[in-house]
Amino acid sequence: MSVTELVKSLSEQCEQQVDGQAVLAISDSSEINLQANAGRLKSEDIGWVGNHEELGFYIHPTLVLNANTGFPLGLSAVQVWHRPTERLDKRSRKYKQLAIEDKESYKWIKAASASETALSTASQVTYIGDSESDIYEVWSAIASKKTHLLIRACQDRCLANSELMLFDYLSQQPCEGTYSLELEADPRQGRTAREAWISVRCASVQLQRPARLRGDEYPDLVALYAVEAQEVQPPAGQAAIHWRLLTTHPVVCLEQALQVIEWYRWRWSIEQLFAVLKQPGLQIEATQLESGKAVQCLCVMALSVALRVLQLVKGRQDQTQPAHRVLSERQQQCLTQMSPKLSGRTAKQQNPHPPLTLAWVAWCIARLGGWSGYQSQSPPGIATMLRGLQQFEAIFQGWRLAQDVCTG
Repeated sequence: MSVTELVKSLSEQCEQQVDGQAVLAISDSSEINLQANAGRLKSEDIGWVGNHEELGFYIHPTLVLNANTGFPLGLSAVQVWHRPTERLDKRSRKYKQLAIEDKESYKWIKAASASETALSTASQVTYIGDSESDIYEVWSAIASKKTHLLIRACQDRCLANSELMLFDYLSQQPCEGTYSLELEADPRQGRTAREAWISVRCASVQLQRPARLRGDEYPDLVALYAVEAQEVQPPAGQAAIHWRLLTTHPVVCLEQALQVIEWYRWRWSIEQLFAVLKQPGLQIEATQLESGKAVQCLCVMALSVALRVLQLVKGRQDQTQPAHRVLSERQQQCLTQMSPKLSGRTAKQQNPHPPLTLAWVAWCIARLGGWSGYQSQSPPGIATMLRGLQQFEAIFQGWRLAQDVCTG
């Protein structure tokens, strides 16, 4: 199958899951660096990544979550591309003068247009992007009555309703309230684990059209709502948490601001998707395939596995969702036969969840991945679920073969 056919299959599966639901469509890019296999790879569909010195390609998936629970529902779109090896630098290409359709940043608009069919039956869609997607063309092209945007602000923009720039205007708004946030340690940023108190401000704003854009193609202004979440009195030597978010959702009170902040925090799910795809997960960059096209196809197929892992992690205690969220009917039959052998000898090592619920499946898969089953132990994470899913798939293939022989 081609990349296009594989992406279409993922999109169709997503479409079946979103009917009538309010959803978040989170997009982001990641490079697949294949430089370690450069001597083996054929040149088609491979170009420069990163520092323009290493070979690989880029992926830009759109991960869809339920807006009320954060549960991963599917992948509505996946873009795959590479930068040509003869590519000129931005100055030589006069990058700033190019139309958005001719820029790599068009991926944000393309993600929304490519997701339209898969998300057509959703009751509401909110596209979420990091600061890289804070582009005026994005704001003016995607939003509609049913479709919203939520993006972390990158540009300190001119406002139509104030002499102040966006960031200063937002910081001068009255504080709507505060909330506490448990921060995990992050050695990469030198951050220690702590409880942070976050002050929240919000305002309606009108962004002025940048001078580089023509008025006959883009509106003079875009009306949005801005939210600022800033840590109050961070510990000495620690960088304060500081988010500025822009959205088409109305935000006029603390409750609405907190909802927007929570939705943006769920953007972390797509980072987890990439973690499963790469080290220490499926290690897609260590593939021994020689064809660039084959690696791209493998990468798209691996995204479906990464999605199932996220669903299992999120569904560890979810007894409301059915097993068919992650397993086919025959896989459910196989796991049902296996499940008694996965329980331990003590009552504390019995599967506590109703059979054929997502929580029941997640418990079984975690056991296959090496989890003890004790509730007192840390809950199974991505690595455990991935090991368990790989183990189950191997068992299922043997089980299916035996079933086919018996019924043949």
